[in-house]
Amino acid sequence: MFARIAIVAFFAALLALLPGGVRAEGIELVHLTTRKAEDGLELSFTTRFELGRAAEDALHKGVPLWFVAEAQVLRNRWYWRDARAGRVERSWRLEWKSLLRQYRVSTGGLHQSFATLDEALTVLRGISGWRIAEPKDIEDSGNYYLEFSYKLDVTQLPRPMQIGLQSGFALGIEQKRNLAPDFSIK
Repeated sequence: MFARIAIVAFFAALLALLPGGVRAEGIELVHLTTRKAEDGLELSFTTRFELGRAAEDALHKGVPLWFVAEAQVLRNRWYWRDARAGRVERSWRLEWKSLLRQYRVSTGGLHQSFATLDEALTVLRGISGWRIAEPKDIEDSGNYYLEFSYKLDVTQLPRPMQIGLQSGFALGIEQKRNLAPDFSIK
């Protein structure tokens, strides 16, 4: 009994000595739903995350950060590889405009400016009504599942930053969920 307590105390002390302390970094998926609409299958999601110190410092030094959400709807087939019913990707660019003292979030050709980083991150934390599959691609008689991922895309960072990448950039989540016959998440 005493040996277990000593081992736990030893590892706790060892973790406390790590640089920057122990901090949970990553993305928590708070809400993920799908619904079948007349124009296809729609996905809504909400995440919870904070930028790490390294990512926030890079942002304030003029390095834009890219966030990418990917969704793929697949149909189970016992006789062959699963058939892809739909695959979509959406990316957001977050940047700090030092002359304007504003954060800017861009997706596609749309741009939106914010006074604080928290306001900008709120936009990046989720989306609703995102069409991920066409009506012709999803049949009512099938066993479908959803593969979803959301991450800070480190491949978009400048090459020198990618070499010695720090843990502050480790933001990402992947989920695989089965879909019910009405295309809601089970």
